[in-house]
Amino acid sequence: QVQLVESGGGLVQVGGSLRLSCAASGFTLDDYAIGWFRQVPGKEREGVSCISSRIDTYYSDSVKGRFTISRDVAKNTVYLQMDSLKPEDTAVYYCGARSSRRFRFCQPNMDYWGKGTLVTVSS
Repeated sequence: QVQLVESGGGLVQVGGSLRLSCAASGFTLDDYAIGWFRQVPGKEREGVSCISSRIDTYYSDSVKGRFTISRDVAKNTVYLQMDSLKPEDTAVYYCGARSSRRFRFCQPNMDYWGKGTLVTVSS
């Protein structure tokens, strides 16, 4: 049974940092690309960062230089280190997984999704 569980969200002040975790089960990271996406009410889910099974990484322009995606294959977990947070980073963050055979771009067309974790950046 495939499962993705996000954790690490919370309330942080502008300029602060958070590290999100996405714990995967039911498959291995060697076979799947993992992405972090975020969504605010009334807007579409947008890609933030993705990491392929070959450890290629992608970042949206809005987070490039501030966020870092990484993975721990032994723990089957993907992390998103978020630094220099801004109020516009406030959103529910979801991790998603897509088979490496079908993954091409960091888009919200993943095969599996977690339930999300809320990140709130206060000014």
